[in-house]
Amino acid sequence: MNWDITTFCVLADPRETRRIDTYLAGIFPHSSRSYMQKLIEEECISVNGQTFTKNKKIYRWDLIEIRWKVEKMHIEAEDMPLEIVFENDDFAIINKDPWVNTHPTPWEDGKSGTLVNALLHHFKDLSIINWVERPGIVHRLDKNTSGLIIIAKNDRSMHAIQLKIAKRTIQKTYLALVVWIVKDEEWYIESYIWRDPKDRKRMTAIDPINPKLAQTKFKKIKEVHGKYTLLEVDLLTGRTHQIRVHLSSIGFPILWDQVYWWEKANKEALALFGLNRQWLHAWRLRFNLFGKDYSFEGMLKKDIAQIIENQA
Repeated sequence: MNWDITTFCVLADPRETRRIDTYLAGIFPHSSRSYMQKLIEEECISVNGQTFTKNKKIYRWDLIEIRWKVEKMHIEAEDMPLEIVFENDDFAIINKDPWVNTHPTPWEDGKSGTLVNALLHHFKDLSIINWVERPGIVHRLDKNTSGLIIIAKNDRSMHAIQLKIAKRTIQKTYLALVVWIVKDEEWYIESYIWRDPKDRKRMTAIDPINPKLAQTKFKKIKEVHGKYTLLEVDLLTGRTHQIRVHLSSIGFPILWDQVYWWEKANKEALALFGLNRQWLHAWRLRFNLFGKDYSFEGMLKKDIAQIIENQA
């Protein structure tokens, strides 16, 4: 059996107490409360260095350690379409299609049809520093988000790129089409976001579990069809669903976002344009690696490009 260890400090409101199984299920949405209880019973979770029973309450500044059981999956190489924007001996830049998971998962029959399956077919000997199931993967995009993603081709580049991500020295710029007309030309949002205590599959800026700082810059590009606004978005931090949560929090949800959505606009976009996924694209990457500057832009995928074509 292999183990993956996660250690973190609780940052919940000090006036609140929560059962640890409920709290952890909120932080890790793909692990149910019953699964967390099983890990507790098997003494795979400790708080401040001690094991406990499943009804234990946790408090702010408690140090939690989880020892996850990792069962290696057998991942098959698959001959799938792969838009390679750039590659050298150290890394590759892929313009990911929508509806493709970045890496295999143990749920939703997620062992095939992923970006990793395609990478194993197109490249050889990718770095597996993270997990065997995620060769070359140093960051990810949501399944329904298209755009640029960096693939590390060896351990040297994997270490270097991970360090740059941790230090936030890789500039990530997205394009997003939002519902309603935005009047401001440029603005900035800074807030604390993380899991929604009422819905563990959502992120929120309102009383999040274990809040993390999120910073995003926005710039208006143009108005589209008199009812949408195309934005350029600079991601200054890399929180899950960060752009989607920030835009929704100020009343401009991304078109066809099914989690932070405006249902009427989504139905209209489906009828008018056939759009059935969030209009969000990882458009540009800029970074320096091993003393050389790189800048890449990924073309929009056809399903979202056709909505803004021929617009003033």
